[in-house]
Amino acid sequence: MSLPACARVATYRSPNGALEIESYPLRAPLPGEALVRVSMSTICRSDLHSYQGHRPNPCPGLLGHEIVGRIAALGEGLTHDMRGDRLAIGDRVTWSEFFTPGNDYFSDVLDLPQKARGVEKYGHLAATTPPHHHGGFGEYCYILPRSWILRVPDSLSDEEAAPLNCGAATMVAVTEAASLRLGATVVIQGLGLLGLYGAALARSRGARCVIGIDAHPGRRELARKFGVEVALDADLSLDQLRTEVNARCRPEGPDAVIEVCGSPDALAVGLDLVRTGGSYILAGLVSPGALATIDAHRIVRKMITLRGIHNYHPRHLLEALDFVVTNQTRYPFAELVDAHYRLDEATQAMQDAAHRRVLRAAIVP
Repeated sequence: MSLPACARVATYRSPNGALEIESYPLRAPLPGEALVRVSMSTICRSDLHSYQGHRPNPCPGLLGHEIVGRIAALGEGLTHDMRGDRLAIGDRVTWSEFFTPGNDYFSDVLDLPQKARGVEKYGHLAATTPPHHHGGFGEYCYILPRSWILRVPDSLSDEEAAPLNCGAATMVAVTEAASLRLGATVVIQGLGLLGLYGAALARSRGARCVIGIDAHPGRRELARKFGVEVALDADLSLDQLRTEVNARCRPEGPDAVIEVCGSPDALAVGLDLVRTGGSYILAGLVSPGALATIDAHRIVRKMITLRGIHNYHPRHLLEALDFVVTNQTRYPFAELVDAHYRLDEATQAMQDAAHRRVLRAAIVP
């Protein structure tokens, strides 16, 4: 298969600026690389945070890390995916949202490859950085060495597959960190894509009751399809939330509270709601400057396990794929991606996502 000499990407020159279509050269993949023709890239909240200037990101920025596509070319030595399945031209794949520079204390000793020194993420590099095509907002993307690749079965649609390598995999890590037992009760703060995956995963881990909190009525309604027993309005007073939650999480309140709403104000609420001896997992506060005022005495007095989760271990990507495949008929995962845009409509897609007019926007080059 012959490759085009150049391919298009959508980039922005400054925060909140219009995304412009630019063209950069393509080359044959180097050893250990693959070149993928992008089928779909969904817009993550971290894409929005970068675009809006809330987190460091070089410009001209090339965004997009929730990607699914088909292999157009394979570099020497790249023969199998992380499960051990052989790779071939035309295979539909997804891959880890990050790649590492090599052996590292965090990855090799602490088993935290996502925190390795020098780790880089797709959709977080300047488009001018070779090989240029390293984000989902484009026609092609290189899978670089020290990434983890997974073949995607034909049974999954692109809508079900694209968010796997960020939203779904992250929530596998989050619900694992919450140490949910059979019969557990769980509160999820935020019912965007992460929260909805989290609800379904909590149910699969044996939770008997999952309660969601969100200010958006449409998301509260959708949450019922993903295992949420009751979805509460985030604008309720703390006393009202506590009454509603404790009535369903007897006898002492929820075993775990999961924050994926991205609001620092949620911390005080979550610490109040979680039972004594329970767990509070934070995963939505991914931008610098998320300052909160809390009574730290409450953490000590209630013996709360407080843990932050950022990104995920590569095995969580494999588990996320298997979870979605296994539960495809139980939960309407495809409904999570509810809007599609061409590459030249990327600015509109970002605006619609930023104003929460859609749940998960998809760029379809």
